[in-house]
Amino acid sequence: MTLNNQYNKWKESTLKKSLEKFKERKERFETSAGVEVPRVALPASTTPTAPLSADESYLKKLGFPGEYPYTRGVQPTMYRSRFWTMRQYAGFSTAEESNKRYRYLLQQGQTGLSVAFDLPTQIGYDADDPITQGEVGKVGVSISSIKDMEHLFDQIPLDKVSTSMTINAPAGVLLAMYIAVAKRQGADIRGLRGTIQNDILKEYVARGTYIFPPAPSMRLITDIFSFCAKEVPYWNTISISGYHIREAGSTAVQEVGFTLANGIAYVEAALKAGLDVDAFAGQLSFFFNAHNNLLEEVAKFRAARRMWARIMRERFKAQKPASWQLRFHTQTAGSTLTAQQPENNVVRVTLQALSAVLGGTQSLHTNSMDEALWLPTEKSVRVALRTQQIIAYESGVADSVDPLAGSYLIEHLTDEIEKGALDYIARIDEMGGALQSIERGYMQNEIQNAAYAAQQAIEKKEEIVVGVNQFAVDEVLTLERLQVDPSIELGQREKLKKLREMRDRGRVTELLGKLVDAAKGTDNLMPLFIECVENDITLGEICNTLRGMWGEYVAEGF
Repeated sequence: MTLNNQYNKWKESTLKKSLEKFKERKERFETSAGVEVPRVALPASTTPTAPLSADESYLKKLGFPGEYPYTRGVQPTMYRSRFWTMRQYAGFSTAEESNKRYRYLLQQGQTGLSVAFDLPTQIGYDADDPITQGEVGKVGVSISSIKDMEHLFDQIPLDKVSTSMTINAPAGVLLAMYIAVAKRQGADIRGLRGTIQNDILKEYVARGTYIFPPAPSMRLITDIFSFCAKEVPYWNTISISGYHIREAGSTAVQEVGFTLANGIAYVEAALKAGLDVDAFAGQLSFFFNAHNNLLEEVAKFRAARRMWARIMRERFKAQKPASWQLRFHTQTAGSTLTAQQPENNVVRVTLQALSAVLGGTQSLHTNSMDEALWLPTEKSVRVALRTQQIIAYESGVADSVDPLAGSYLIEHLTDEIEKGALDYIARIDEMGGALQSIERGYMQNEIQNAAYAAQQAIEKKEEIVVGVNQFAVDEVLTLERLQVDPSIELGQREKLKKLREMRDRGRVTELLGKLVDAAKGTDNLMPLFIECVENDITLGEICNTLRGMWGEYVAEGF
């Protein structure tokens, strides 16, 4: 059978089924000169008589879109049918203020929500806890109770939008609030779509917003896997994150290797908890960084997709194609933004976003030009969103699947990134897995060494950062600035005071007692979390109860 015959087989099976479900945006895709753009470009040497033996490498490494090993994309038509979800990360001040920003972004054409929570929320404290003083609403929205969550999504029907929430240690509690609000809106929770980050391993490695030790943390994660597989089947139960690993200073190879090693650890934990791999694997998702080297980034995304497909099919013996697919969100690189000449960041973000699209991302956030200075203004967020829209509607790169496939350089970089990342995974396996490598400081040290080398290269001008170590100018910044009103902290405290006065105290005491008992046992905690938040028990009260049972994680020095 020839490659051409294999292509025809793909068209009559995988492609046909996809087109019946998702029609393409146009009858014909063409350039400005009228040249038709093929859905999938194949090697120019392919002819109906070419023997398959000559094309075995192609089929093994690339295959066809929507088929194993998914190097060319997880959907057969990719953006010819639907653009990626344009999901701008936003959240600041109060739920009411963030709600205004969400509704503004939706009016401007954003197609999915992405919630940024403030630091107290991320580490499971209420806004009136003394430890939160000065941090409420500063780097994200303050959410302490279901009332806050209701205000956050006021006039936003949760059964009509896809929502991503960047939350980790208390992810189960925030998801419980989201589900409870959806129920109050009258939505069928089985139809909810979205993602919780829920990736505690990368918090231990690179970010630091952890609460509990590894064992109970992994229990919370697998409880979410199990609950959502049965009750919220379209929800992505985890976003295994390479983004923060890259932001901490890793290389592209380390980002892929460490992220997939963490993914392996989550799958193993779920299997150990008694879950069937095909029951939860289709709800796993990933989160990657889009950095400055455009071609390396394109290759990175393609390599990660191919590696995960093989890991799931060969290592974990998953049977369903959905279990093999690496679906991912991308955010442009915050660490590359400069406070100097901030307008230059628009160009950086454009190139980074382009790499994500060329690499086949499922959703994308583009950073705003002023984020190295302060929280982004409405105008700068609009420019960031327009960047995605211009790539989608004007550049033509979304008109063909995997448009850079076949480039000698792209295929070489894809193979080399895969090779390097597999070497890292092998070393981590030898240590006993991701958690053991983290406890030994291996990942952290590798990232620190890479970050140090990168900084040395900048200081020696071996790597040029435009406007920083080359082409610098004296300037007075005239950009509009967004400021968070410090009085919102007092307002949040007052809301919590009223909530505690009006709720059923006896019911609160009863449910917190149940939570203590449940934390000692093995029952799934998600139903109880939902019951707790529906009865106005706060995030901090739930997390502090669990702190009392499980303790807190303390990172050791390396």
